[in-house]
Amino acid sequence: MQPKGTKAAAELQGIGAGTRRGASWSGRTNPLLVSVPLAKAEGTTLTREEVVRFPGEGREVEAVLTIPEARQPLPAVVIVHEIWGLSPHIRDVAGRLARRGYVALAPDLYTGELREAMKPENIGAGMQLLRQAPPEVQRDPSKLGPLLAERTPAEQEAVRTLVRVMSPRQQRDFAGDLLGSTRYLRRRSEVDGSRVAAVGFCMGGGLVALLATLDSELRAAVVFYGANPPLEDVPKIRASVLGLYGGEDHRVTDTVPELEDAMRKAGGRFEQHVYPGAMHAFFNDTRPQVYHQASAQDAWERLTDFLDRELNVSSK
Repeated sequence: MQPKGTKAAAELQGIGAGTRRGASWSGRTNPLLVSVPLAKAEGTTLTREEVVRFPGEGREVEAVLTIPEARQPLPAVVIVHEIWGLSPHIRDVAGRLARRGYVALAPDLYTGELREAMKPENIGAGMQLLRQAPPEVQRDPSKLGPLLAERTPAEQEAVRTLVRVMSPRQQRDFAGDLLGSTRYLRRRSEVDGSRVAAVGFCMGGGLVALLATLDSELRAAVVFYGANPPLEDVPKIRASVLGLYGGEDHRVTDTVPELEDAMRKAGGRFEQHVYPGAMHAFFNDTRPQVYHQASAQDAWERLTDFLDRELNVSSK
């Protein structure tokens, strides 16, 4: 598939350039949580960044807030990271949206003790071990005992942490953190509280879907290859929802018809697009093994068109 326009291609190039410059991030103390001066890309809105904290689910959550230098109040978007955490890629996506005129908030869901445990190398090791497990163990991680007994203590800890992060309980807590993020944005003087949306990728995509069931004031939700929310909670969704999926990502994409049917029965507004040949995480240009440029460029334009429409933003 060819990109819908040169605007999307140019903006994606901007994301990629920023990501590569920050690719050395180790994830230990997250140096991304550092305020930076005003920044501007050619033909875009001037922006500034600051590090903030907001009340989450029983804790305070750190985040990077990017604010356009434009007439306020402005629409706002929460950008929710993948399993890999608040990476340069996610921060670049937030910056690109801010340069389009959105206040962009990128929370670090691994704030606190999870930040050290969820280092990229630990995540990768844990995911590799889980993929090697029999299907029945992948479906029920409580059966991991015999498999872990053959591994090093570091590998055992990596798997246990990953299983904990992906557990339904932890995912609900993360969704509670995100509910705190939208409430925080609505209190900001720079934000039009009636125009708040959320965009999430991978784990973050599923969390945005969960958030939509919790936040009745959310205007729009964009799910990049994320899991469905509990179908019994779909009638609670008031936001317009856009889903963007990879055709080769069967674990996620094969469940989309269930969400589409539930949204239809609930009278909800759901748009979805599946990209043939694209894998899970096709939008992430820091992962060349899965990045699919044509699909990513088209998805970026669909994303920005959707947000502009749902949040009543004039085209850039």
